[in-house]
Amino acid sequence: MDAVIPIDREAADRHSHLVQPQEMDWQKTRFPGCEAKTLLFDRSSGLMTALMRFAPGSVLPDHEHVGIEQSYVIEGALVDKEGPAKGIACKAGEFIWREAGSRHAAWCPDGALILAIFQVPNKFFEADGRVVDAAGQDWDETWGHTDAQRARSI
Repeated sequence: MDAVIPIDREAADRHSHLVQPQEMDWQKTRFPGCEAKTLLFDRSSGLMTALMRFAPGSVLPDHEHVGIEQSYVIEGALVDKEGPAKGIACKAGEFIWREAGSRHAAWCPDGALILAIFQVPNKFFEADGRVVDAAGQDWDETWGHTDAQRARSI
């Protein structure tokens, strides 16, 4: 007979963080047709995991992955619209990761639901020359302190 080990709820709360996305509201982003549920976000390092929902035809404009980005497509497809991998499509049930320093624009022609994991927030290149994060904040001011950025500049 197996012994039942009592759970130390206080210790569990410090070490395991249960997130229930089904209880969360979708948050609009500054990109038309793109909404997110942030599952994990560490402001000091920039580490983020999010569910991303894209309406048909929505685009993530020109951006660079500062650290490795990982994406698992749950529904729909994520397609490279511009950049060296133009035309590559990651479809439902597939996984794609991108190296630090890779740059492209991505779109979801028929919409998509994606689990995305970022080591550091992306750099988005604005038409006026500014480099910002997904929230529109100056990237260097907001994220220049991250370990991944320091490692790239050495």
